[in-house]
Amino acid sequence: MTKTELTTLVTAEVKGLSSSLVDADYSNAIDQAERDTGFSMPITSDFQIKWMKERTKRHLFFFLQSESAAKFQYKQIKLQHRFDHYTKLIEGMDKLFKDAQEEYAFEFAGVSASQTAGHKVDAGFAYENQTGRDMTFHEDNQVIITPNANS
Repeated sequence: MTKTELTTLVTAEVKGLSSSLVDADYSNAIDQAERDTGFSMPITSDFQIKWMKERTKRHLFFFLQSESAAKFQYKQIKLQHRFDHYTKLIEGMDKLFKDAQEEYAFEFAGVSASQTAGHKVDAGFAYENQTGRDMTFHEDNQVIITPNANS
């Protein structure tokens, strides 16, 4: 999915709110979503598409909330409900994102599941098979780290 495709998708999903947003808002929201998630456009994974879309919408709602903050009170007429709704929406979206980061840490880090597991590092002691001679400090001795890509 490209940045243009994501903009089109998000514009369709925020519906009536899009009249309060300009093209730069979408671009800025996508850029911020990239910084949040660590993903970079274009993206192909369904997981990445979902969270880029969610974080982009979250930042668009923040832009709308910021705009509403200036209209918080006008001649004793309080427009706090709009502000409060955006605040609750953003808090909920941030909580879902935090939960997803904890549950799917390997997806956000761009690593395989074996890379997130604990690793065993051997002591590095080595002996020649035939003679039993100590090869620990020989330059060809390599410490075995498991799990690796082949295990």
